[in-house]
Amino acid sequence: MMEMTKKTLLVLVLLCGGVSGQVWAQMDGPALVRVAEASYKDIASVTLVPGTVVSRNDARLSAEVTGRLDAVADVGTIVSKGEVIAEIEDTSLRLLNGELTAQVARAEARLRFLENEKKRFAQLAESNLAAATQLDQTISDRDVARGDLAVARSRLEQNKDQLDRTRVVAPFDGIVAERLMTPGERVEEGSIIVRLVNPDSLEVIARAPLDYFNFVRTGQSLYLRTEAREAVGLVRTVVAVGDENTHQFELRLDLDGNSFPIGQTVRISIPTSDSREVLTVPRDALVLRPEGQSVFIVDANNEAQQVQVTVGVGQGDRIEVMGAVAPGDMVVIRGNERLQPGQAVSIMDG
Repeated sequence: MMEMTKKTLLVLVLLCGGVSGQVWAQMDGPALVRVAEASYKDIASVTLVPGTVVSRNDARLSAEVTGRLDAVADVGTIVSKGEVIAEIEDTSLRLLNGELTAQVARAEARLRFLENEKKRFAQLAESNLAAATQLDQTISDRDVARGDLAVARSRLEQNKDQLDRTRVVAPFDGIVAERLMTPGERVEEGSIIVRLVNPDSLEVIARAPLDYFNFVRTGQSLYLRTEAREAVGLVRTVVAVGDENTHQFELRLDLDGNSFPIGQTVRISIPTSDSREVLTVPRDALVLRPEGQSVFIVDANNEAQQVQVTVGVGQGDRIEVMGAVAPGDMVVIRGNERLQPGQAVSIMDG
């Protein structure tokens, strides 16, 4: 009788009433899986609260002098700190600058003249009473001239300051997010011209119920996520003042890099109790089937044993499990979707 092939045998078994998953597994060779270790971890129960990603450097820059707007950077322009974003027409201020410069020069000349006169009359006053009287008058005129020069110089410096303010400069590195006025428009002092935002200096602002205030601390790492991505934020500050209407407190978290766009709504895992040590496995180890939740443990014979578990609190990519799982057990985290109890496995490196 011709020897039956493996495939032929499987067909015959199926025709005779089916084949168990374990038989399939044993006849089909070891399954390729990746594993991770079950371990204890300090975890607190959490709740999700909404937060918003904002920039720590988000400014609406306004005009500090009155005049016609000559130029404004376009939306999307990337600027460095100190770079000019907008310019206001400065003709009248430049003309005034010339006038004030001349006044300073005239005041300096008069002061030099009176200083020389004072020296001359001081020499004559030693033998001439009339010269002594002239000396007193010259000293008085010189002191007035000094005051006039100080006033002229001060007015000139004020004018230079006004000229400098006709150029609106970036107070920090950023991108022009909004342009509220266009060239040709007349601006008044205080008119908002552009909005400048630094997209690389991010933080999350959130509010949580006051009941959880004692479980949130400065420097604590909290997980936050959207539908598309996850990240970790570091609690920078906790505002220890609750709102009497909403009974919530505010917290702010630092974000590294630009993992989220400004304005993005995120969900933040806020602890609702003190942490406790629990046995955890990676979330990817959980297998959801009609009979319940379970994990596959690789035994000493490199076979996958299915263990029913109950899940508890989670943190990041790990979650508490309760069942016949012990610390140090190697649980399957990749390739567990089609595993059958008792199936031989081959562990992937890495």
